[in-house]
Amino acid sequence: MSADVKIVIPARFGSSRLPGKPLLDIAGKPMIQHVYERALSIRGASGVVVATDDERVMAAVEAFGGKAAMTSSDHESGTDRIVEVSRHWPADIFVNVQGDEPLFHIEDVSRLIDAIVADESIDVATLYHAIDATEAGNPNSVKVATNALGDALYFSRSPIPYDRDGENIATYKKHIGIYAYRKRVLEHYSDLSQPMLERSEKLEQLRLLHEGYRIRAIEAIEAPAGVDTPECLERVRAIFRGEKPVAGPSLANIRLVITDVDGVLTTGQLAYGENGEALKMFNARDGLGTSILQNCGVQVAGLSGRDSKVLRKRLDDLHITLFQLGKKEKRQACQVLIEAAGVSPEETLFIGDDTLDLPAFEECALSACPADAADYIRKASSIVLTCKGGEGAFRELADIILKAQGNEDAVATARGYEQLAGNKAQ
Repeated sequence: MSADVKIVIPARFGSSRLPGKPLLDIAGKPMIQHVYERALSIRGASGVVVATDDERVMAAVEAFGGKAAMTSSDHESGTDRIVEVSRHWPADIFVNVQGDEPLFHIEDVSRLIDAIVADESIDVATLYHAIDATEAGNPNSVKVATNALGDALYFSRSPIPYDRDGENIATYKKHIGIYAYRKRVLEHYSDLSQPMLERSEKLEQLRLLHEGYRIRAIEAIEAPAGVDTPECLERVRAIFRGEKPVAGPSLANIRLVITDVDGVLTTGQLAYGENGEALKMFNARDGLGTSILQNCGVQVAGLSGRDSKVLRKRLDDLHITLFQLGKKEKRQACQVLIEAAGVSPEETLFIGDDTLDLPAFEECALSACPADAADYIRKASSIVLTCKGGEGAFRELADIILKAQGNEDAVATARGYEQLAGNKAQ
């Protein structure tokens, strides 16, 4: 079976974190040129076009001999941009390749094309690769669950499947946003309404699943190295220079955990005693988590915008000697704690739940938040936990760190726990 396949590269000029992203220089060429030239090598494709909304991008593409199409600046997604291109550029199948992924894997896209061309019943094909449970907890990593044929059952920002009994039998698949669409899908895409699932998850592919379209998910080698932040850009530039990229932050390297109090170690609710003292309810499971972490070589520090006898008593009970209390400027407070602990920001994780914690998220290499944190906090966090604040969130985080550092026996077996030295305060 044969089909005419075209590659479309959506490339918006605007970007809140990297303005003019398609034209950023990488090894002497604009990024969009690297993507375009790589796309020319995709097996099974008969042509490549950049779909942009800016004359500067179009001029840059034409300058290196590429083909570009001007599209509306009103499109909400790359798919909408591809729909517009498909109306003027005939093909049976359109494949979108992200304009900010100059190192995408050519063979993965070729296999994607092979799959959809070979089976007429497949409406859309996309890619995924395996990830661990820690990354599965990140709402910025979209997960996909598939059936026995490899067709997508659901896409979610939450970990799917849910490991109900904690048996560690769940495996997770991270969705890679490269798609192959049949022409018939794009012809009707603009007429489809946004279902509740899409509005809730903010994932446009759920619109297609809701309408009954068949989406085949193909396993890829790994996620391509995309360019979303200045740090990403520098890593990609290093790869093009032939340098070994610096590894990103890892839970295996965490040596200090700084925790907020209200909303993390407590539910965030306040009760006042007769003398006006704020009373707080702490979770014993969280307390044991702090003790086990410290006994396994990970320091724990407390940080709170409040200061009270109750809070100081709790920290003392847990033998937490590193703390900054009554501190509203949390970035600066984190800097003080990191220096006092004798570690680097790359070895530090902060767990918080609200807007005041965002500067601390930026100061530390990794961040985490409880399940009941606001949506914008969840999106900013490296790890989103399944427990709520004051209901075991810190203990859950401790278990994740211990597992990443090969110390899971400290919590998973009686022998491992008994071998821990020091205090086991709760």
